[in-house]
Amino acid sequence: MPALPQPSDYRPDPVILELADFIGDPVEAARFPATILRFRNDRWSPAIGLDTLTDDAWLAHFGRFEPLPGNLPQPLALRYHGHQFRSYNPDLGDGRGFLFAQLRDNADRLLDLGTKGSGQTPYSRFGDGRLTLKGGMREVLATEMLESLGVETSKSFSLIETGEALDRNDEPSPTRSAVLVRLSHGHIRIGSFQRLATIGDTEALARLVDYALVHYHGDTPGDEAPARLLHHVIAKTARLAASYMAAGFVHGVLNSDNIAISAESFDYGPWRFTPHWEPGFTAAYFDQTGLYCFARQAQAIHWDVVQLAVALRELAPAEALIPALEAFPGLYETALHRALIDRLGVVPRGDAEDAELATSIVDSLDGNDLLIDRFFFDWRGGRERAQTYDAPVFDRFRKLVASYAPVGPMTHAYWSDAEPCSMHVDEVESIWSRIDVADDWTPFYDKVAAIRRMGEAHREIGEHG
Repeated sequence: MPALPQPSDYRPDPVILELADFIGDPVEAARFPATILRFRNDRWSPAIGLDTLTDDAWLAHFGRFEPLPGNLPQPLALRYHGHQFRSYNPDLGDGRGFLFAQLRDNADRLLDLGTKGSGQTPYSRFGDGRLTLKGGMREVLATEMLESLGVETSKSFSLIETGEALDRNDEPSPTRSAVLVRLSHGHIRIGSFQRLATIGDTEALARLVDYALVHYHGDTPGDEAPARLLHHVIAKTARLAASYMAAGFVHGVLNSDNIAISAESFDYGPWRFTPHWEPGFTAAYFDQTGLYCFARQAQAIHWDVVQLAVALRELAPAEALIPALEAFPGLYETALHRALIDRLGVVPRGDAEDAELATSIVDSLDGNDLLIDRFFFDWRGGRERAQTYDAPVFDRFRKLVASYAPVGPMTHAYWSDAEPCSMHVDEVESIWSRIDVADDWTPFYDKVAAIRRMGEAHREIGEHG
């Protein structure tokens, strides 16, 4: 379970300017008719020294996008290509977002502030560059839930309603508008590398490899830099795919332009949490073939990283890159076993035993109507807390888990709740309905608080391990 952020001074560091000649284009933010603050992340703002901003200053920086001191003088809309549902598209790029600022946290980690819904850019094509308020609200809920479940994710830093009426084909219109600011470890995507390889700019591609090694993976430029970058990305994306599965999460659109080179999950559109362990569960209504369904997410992410390797072939021979690609399946299986063991809240016993227990968890959940969140809530610490697991499908799991010790005492009040904290689509729609119909944000704020409370409970027991 990742630790909570620690306070830090404001430390601007716009190192992206090293790449400004090829990575993006300076743009202007849209001028919105209103800026109504709906969410500010008071847990993460201290980590980058912005917690002392007044609400008026917050609106100025994250609603009107006045530059932060010592930071980017003008936002950058990044250039990239990408495979979208396995079809290559060279007409991409930040069409309704941009990189606004870069800062350091107290661990000297580089963090980006990027936007969604901040207006048109050279890559908007026929889009309006806007974000619906419902889409922004959904992203806050997704990132809060994933963070509390231990997934490496971007953080929803700010949500501001902007006072425009938007027309959309896939939801009732007109609908309210917003601008979202994300805090993430990196704004560079696999598609950024694909673009440079496609246009044949190997000098810029090599510079981007070095940038990614230094700022996202703590490595150094030099010999075999492309292969080393690929190894880092393979290892971290395997863990990301595994964490999705343990969380019961379906991203929905795992295109190569939606995979960050830092391997941090981001860009939440048609996401859903699957209530049951249903391999074919999809999040996007337009994913008619199930390409990005629950059980195929690891395969999809691996395929995207293969496209990174194809781009890196401009700098390195295939034989230097293939070993990393071949390692993905094994790394993913190991990471999945560990992610399931971690969510169960028991002390790992070793690869073979943990693999057997993890397999029994999946076998117990697969194909029945048991809620994933309910199972892990009832069995947290390896001890049954509800007398509902007498069916034969649980026999092997019950036998195996009996030899495991809990990571620590479960003293948080959350473990005495009647129900686990979940985030299924019906509840998301109910929260939005209260906002849409009555401008009642209470259920939204209550849900964020409940999600964070669950995360506290997970961290409490994790700190003993």
